[in-house]
Amino acid sequence: MSLFAAEIETVAKAIIEDFTRRGLTIATAESCTGGLIAGALTEISGSSAVVLCGYVTYSNQAKMDMLGVPALTLETHGAVSRQTALAMAQGALYRSGAEISIAVTGIAGPGGGSAEKPVGLVHLAAMSRKGSTLHRQMRYGDLGREGVRLATLETALEMVKQAAQDAP
Repeated sequence: MSLFAAEIETVAKAIIEDFTRRGLTIATAESCTGGLIAGALTEISGSSAVVLCGYVTYSNQAKMDMLGVPALTLETHGAVSRQTALAMAQGALYRSGAEISIAVTGIAGPGGGSAEKPVGLVHLAAMSRKGSTLHRQMRYGDLGREGVRLATLETALEMVKQAAQDAP
């Protein structure tokens, strides 16, 4: 029995098989998902050949210390921003040595939202060493904490597949 829904497991399995065949590796940098992306990928047998590491950087200090997110980025744009997601993805990519990285930061709720940054707002970024940089701003709405986190997981896995398209 899997910890994840069949649809998520199917996508994760396809990523692990593709990355294994192509010799690609991945690192995750997660805030609002708290490790769910790494968890979904490592649910698949053989993932140790693909998943180098996962950074769970819930606090701003962890984002700075573990991923090298500049303090000025966090002060100017906030933890939940395009700029922070891109800095997290870049930090994960270069600190891990992976070919692909995926980063997520958002507001899962039920509290913590504002008019400008409501519950359900998530920024995702994926990067490849070949130069592909992707960003998505998702406004899932108030789906409940679990709903926002699972929707983010699904989007993140799709972005991983997209980021890998330009890899060898």
